[in-house]
Amino acid sequence: MAAASPTPVLPISNPQTTSTTVATTDTQQTVTGVGPTPALRAFINRISETVQGGLSNRRPWAELVDRSAFAKPESVSDATLRIRKNYSYFRTNYLSLLAVVLAFSLITNPFSLILLTGLLAAWLFLYLFRPSDPPLVLFGRQFSERETLGVLIVSTVVVIFLTSVGSVLVSALMIGLAIVCTHAAFRVPEDLFLDDQESPATGFLSFLAGAAPTSGPAAVSARV
Repeated sequence: MAAASPTPVLPISNPQTTSTTVATTDTQQTVTGVGPTPALRAFINRISETVQGGLSNRRPWAELVDRSAFAKPESVSDATLRIRKNYSYFRTNYLSLLAVVLAFSLITNPFSLILLTGLLAAWLFLYLFRPSDPPLVLFGRQFSERETLGVLIVSTVVVIFLTSVGSVLVSALMIGLAIVCTHAAFRVPEDLFLDDQESPATGFLSFLAGAAPTSGPAAVSARV
């Protein structure tokens, strides 16, 4: 009598395990995609290094408010010369004062602060640091890169010129410049020592040039 052939064993797949594996992979991909993009991280690092480099060049605040160094200028040309010398020496301090006045103006006008913050966030996340490969889809409509840029430009014009944001920014800058020019005109710069490497740097935001070489390699490495 022939022996009965063994019953073949059929492979059984576990659909629950497969679905769990797929779900885990999708979750890992989703978690990996969350977070700042390399371009945004490089931008934040460069801003941080620029600010730190600029603040490291600030003069002592006690020297800025030394009462014994104040005197009335003899003429308009003397006041202009004082402003140029004092700005070259106290450049970072003056820019810090302007930033404080601007921040105080925005804090005391929360509506303008919200509008300006929203406008800046729209530029950063909808255009500057958004990958161009997947198109932007809002309210069920797909926007091209040119359309997105046009909407952002129109929104910027509306926010700056048709709301209180523009007047708040202009008034804050005027007040800050008035404080800086008044101090620089009455501060006698005779006892100030101007470094040779700082004297050629002129311009309202020239302190950024001092931090650019430091932040340059970081930005290049972030792009690579």
